[in-house]
Amino acid sequence: MTSIQMNAELLRNMSIIAEDENLLKRAAKYLRKLVAEKQADSTLMTKEDFFARVDEAEKEIAEGKGITFTNKDDMNAWLNSL
Repeated sequence: MTSIQMNAELLRNMSIIAEDENLLKRAAKYLRKLVAEKQADSTLMTKEDFFARVDEAEKEIAEGKGITFTNKDDMNAWLNSL
């Protein structure tokens, strides 16, 4: 489902409950909880932070740091050891 389709579905559903103040309050309360979850997500980062990490990784690779694998079995064995 595309974001346009999801937005359309959300708006359709909101129009159905728009006349019921209690349902709208519940929906708003739940949406606030979702926003708080997203804001608390420690995996989110800015574009600048992301590209800074990419630059750092490229620098480490150039310095010979890191791990390389010749086949997927070696890679899987390393991943399983973590």
